[in-house]
Amino acid sequence: MVATQDAAYVDHPLLIPEFIERRLYQIQLAGAAREANTLVCLPTGLGKTTVSLLVTAERLHEVGGKSLFLAPTKPLVQQHADFYRTALDIPEEDIVVFTGDVRPDDRAALWNDAQIVIATPQVVENDLIGNRISLADVTHLTFDECHRASGDYAYVYIGERYLADAKHPLVTGMSASPGGDEEAILDVCENLGLSEVEVMTEEDADVAEYTHDTDVEWVRIQLPDEILEIRDALNEVIKDRLEKLKQLGVAKSTKPDVSQKNLNRMRAELQRLMNADKSEGYKGMSTHAEVMKLRRAVELVETQSVESVRRYFERQRNAARSSGASKASQRLVAEPKVREAMRKAESFDGLHPKFRRTRILLAETLGLNDGERVIVFTESRDTAEALVEFLSENFSVHRFVGQGDREGSSGMTQKEQQETLDQFRAGEFEVLVSTSVAEEGLDVPEVDLVLFFEPVPTAIRSIQRKGRTGRQADGRVVVLLAEDTRDEAYFWISRRREKTMKQELRELKGSAPDIEAELDSAQQALASFASSENSTASTESSTGNEGVEGGESTAQSTTTAAASAGETNGQSGLADFGPSDEELARAEPDGEVDEATDESESDAKASDVKASDVDESDDEPDGDDGETESAEPTGTIAKAQSDEGVEIVVDQRELDSNIARTLSKREDLTTRLETLAVGDYVLSDRVAVERKSVSDFLDTLTGGDRSIFEQIADLTRHYARPILIVEGRGLYEERNIHPGAIRGALSSIAVDFGVSVLFTEDEDDTAEMLATIALREQTERERTVSVHGGKSSKTLAEQQEYVVSAIADIGPVTARNLLEAFGTVEAVMIASEDELQDVRGVGAVTAERIREVIGADYR
Repeated sequence: MVATQDAAYVDHPLLIPEFIERRLYQIQLAGAAREANTLVCLPTGLGKTTVSLLVTAERLHEVGGKSLFLAPTKPLVQQHADFYRTALDIPEEDIVVFTGDVRPDDRAALWNDAQIVIATPQVVENDLIGNRISLADVTHLTFDECHRASGDYAYVYIGERYLADAKHPLVTGMSASPGGDEEAILDVCENLGLSEVEVMTEEDADVAEYTHDTDVEWVRIQLPDEILEIRDALNEVIKDRLEKLKQLGVAKSTKPDVSQKNLNRMRAELQRLMNADKSEGYKGMSTHAEVMKLRRAVELVETQSVESVRRYFERQRNAARSSGASKASQRLVAEPKVREAMRKAESFDGLHPKFRRTRILLAETLGLNDGERVIVFTESRDTAEALVEFLSENFSVHRFVGQGDREGSSGMTQKEQQETLDQFRAGEFEVLVSTSVAEEGLDVPEVDLVLFFEPVPTAIRSIQRKGRTGRQADGRVVVLLAEDTRDEAYFWISRRREKTMKQELRELKGSAPDIEAELDSAQQALASFASSENSTASTESSTGNEGVEGGESTAQSTTTAAASAGETNGQSGLADFGPSDEELARAEPDGEVDEATDESESDAKASDVKASDVDESDDEPDGDDGETESAEPTGTIAKAQSDEGVEIVVDQRELDSNIARTLSKREDLTTRLETLAVGDYVLSDRVAVERKSVSDFLDTLTGGDRSIFEQIADLTRHYARPILIVEGRGLYEERNIHPGAIRGALSSIAVDFGVSVLFTEDEDDTAEMLATIALREQTERERTVSVHGGKSSKTLAEQQEYVVSAIADIGPVTARNLLEAFGTVEAVMIASEDELQDVRGVGAVTAERIREVIGADYR
């Protein structure tokens, strides 16, 4: 990457000339990021996306392949796509967007032709599990807002798959705030395989010229007596409920300002009591739920508005009246002191003092100081809407919220969100009142004031919000704090965490060796993908596996080693405990093995099942903006089948668990997503599995839309060897159900329905069990995968094969051989035993069984 003659712009073969301004700190960050898997930390508004763009351009130019850019929400994805299409000298159609709005089979086709894919992570995760796409040719993967890479978030799974599957991987993680402490930052690095950390702050000389001072000030607000009375009435009830929990031995104090940490500890203790089937556990958990609801009401009245707590109470009343309402909700609205608080809230005709102070601050900024734009952030959508109504009397105001609808409040579509931002940017209104949807990465215009209606108790979100000001000119940040409330605690927590994080970033700056020392051995192995000896000069020396030509990644080697452990450590393998061919032969009449089980059908697949994916973009912590894909065909399977062709079909509703993710990481099998009519997993043409957690299994015994017996009956009608897996512990302890009733149900499933019942410890154990069965079925027994029970859309030939394969459970391969030999289903039906034995795969036993099924009288 070089500069043009006047050194004002970055010059590169894949960049539009004179478009990317030359900033030294961006060049330096991109230079470091193209050499190794790097965490790039840069304050909001200073061009993290430009850094990634420069790395992408270099990788595509020098190494080839394709680039994948992941962002957590659909609006962010679209924003980044617009920027890439504008900045890169690449045909627009080669830069594609993947969200839940794009059909799965369309994504599979688009992926193959695209140079750059910009996507939400949930969609990519689902496509990887369903084997619609492959990461093998991705030469640069960017994780935007990478601080999300923890727990079960899709970034973690994609990062692991990428480093295992890609031929020449390079990872760039980007965030203004990767974590509140060193442990959190290291966790992000480990989950994404990042080995280097590059940090630029406003204190760096190269950055300073592009930043301006941002004054952070806080304004103390004193609450009126009427609001304090509502709070105090609610706190009395909290104290009473905590006293009950104290009597149960789970609460140590009855102070109403109990911390969330202590409440979490109480819940864990109550859960243990419930697991032991102790009645006090169930009673205490209901009381605990009341405390949580009351705390939320107190928080709203203290820090938000009386209007927001009024709306909250109304939702609680409606919930208590609804069918199936919890006892906690019913007791809450019936409690006299809560009803008193409700009446006080309804009769309060004044304003929360934060509203008046907000109006004063806006008047100062937009009137006295000739400002142009202000953003007001609040945690509550109810408060956001109340603020819009209140401020509209004096200013031009619009709301900005997520896409999810709520009781009494409609969300904003993606189009409405974009139109609102465009209008704000164009100066068509002055004030944007936003929930947290505008915090993260969205190209919100430069503003003169960012007003926190309440403090944000996490450093990450505080930094995101303050990043909206101080980009082009001096900015101002104001935080409103209600005295002697949770506001003050949250404010000081936020300040402490921000200070800690900045200190950690300074210490981590340029200290990749220190990070590597902190990472566990597995992560150090992943870090070898981006050793300092690698460069982008050629394909062979690009950041990636050592010896990438036909080589295995570290993760692949580990998997292979684990799979072959039984051969190298002197211990018996799993297959040694299965029946031998001789034993199977003895189980057959006349000692003959049914040759129909010895054929494979690698190209068999059902074309009559639909699939859908869920793209769970979460613009707001309160649940806004979930996006759901419509059901579509599964489309092309992009990942090559393993040598054995072993495949597991997964019902797309099973994506709520980690089983499909775990299976999809294995090199010895592939996964395919379908919407299955029966069962949760299909392991061969005769084996399908219904999986139930202990809780789910007990639920299907005691109620629900469909009992376990209905589900099992459906399974047995479509598969010859159905299996029920019961996952987890405490089958006889979790519920107040007599053990004899549970044993009776299990015995009926096994004896009356002929279904094998297997028990597993957890999701990992279930995944291993499924893999073991599939491998045995499809390799040792050479069965194929066939999905039954879907709505019929088979071709005539497929329907003919299905009819013949159902005769005496001979299977699809032998069915095809019979049809090829005799020409029609009718001819197969009237063939003699001798004629049948002339067909490959049909022995005397099979021929006799076919004739018996066709010719015997029905009784």
